[in-house]
Amino acid sequence: MDTKEILKKVRKIEIKTKKLSNNIFGGEYHSSFKGRGMTFSEVRQYQFGDDVRTIDWNVTARYNEPYVKVFEEERELTMMLMVDISGSEFFGTTNQFKKDTVTEIAATLAFSATQNNDKVGLILFSDAIELYIPPKKGKSHVLRIIRELIEFQPKSKQTNISEALKFLSNVMKKRTIVFMLSDFMDENYERTLKIAGSKHDITGIRVYDRFDEEIPNLGLVPMIDAETGNVQLVNTSSKNIRRNYKANALKLTDYYQNTFKRSGSGTINTRVDEGYVKKLLGYFKQKGR
Repeated sequence: MDTKEILKKVRKIEIKTKKLSNNIFGGEYHSSFKGRGMTFSEVRQYQFGDDVRTIDWNVTARYNEPYVKVFEEERELTMMLMVDISGSEFFGTTNQFKKDTVTEIAATLAFSATQNNDKVGLILFSDAIELYIPPKKGKSHVLRIIRELIEFQPKSKQTNISEALKFLSNVMKKRTIVFMLSDFMDENYERTLKIAGSKHDITGIRVYDRFDEEIPNLGLVPMIDAETGNVQLVNTSSKNIRRNYKANALKLTDYYQNTFKRSGSGTINTRVDEGYVKKLLGYFKQKGR
């Protein structure tokens, strides 16, 4: 894809998603996440009724009378977008790949954060960290993130969610709003999610295709594993094969739902052909209550 084509795609996504974030998600995002963090403001003399846990013992010792720390709501937050760019994201049976929907959702969230003067960062991952863009403010920064989402070519086609979460925990020391966008075709990330979830506000956004969950009866067809590149002939006429395919898909979905729930993290599920606007809006409204 040449530069002109990339810029054209960036502009198209900007127009669509910025309008969404301005008209729909701006206020919902604000009420869902604003004012959750507390930052130190000043010290003052202890007054009757103050929480003893807020006493600043250093200042108290210096002045020989009790002083307490005063905190205020943190107005500036940081959002980190964690985006799965493994091989299975380049799959779609409708008019777009899962990757295209992921890019639109990520752009909408990024513009919502920018509207609130928050910082936005990006982690692109496969079974390794493919790209890390530290959080910054501003429209030009968001446009760079969108450009990377469109044109970045991963080195690996496989997925390792646990490695991505370990990296998040290492680079983000302060509490961060995290959106992980993936089809979650992976397991064994419960422990790392629990650790990351105890520190950050994490939401998993599962973007999937209808054929991720079940295959139609199409007879004998060659099927490629997007993450390994292996091709094999599959008899989709077999009820047993279709049943096993669906059972495996449900197993991964259940693991994702239960693992996120147990770690105290939120989940959104959106199918490529269903549209994501109502799903995101419903989630933000519920979270803001």
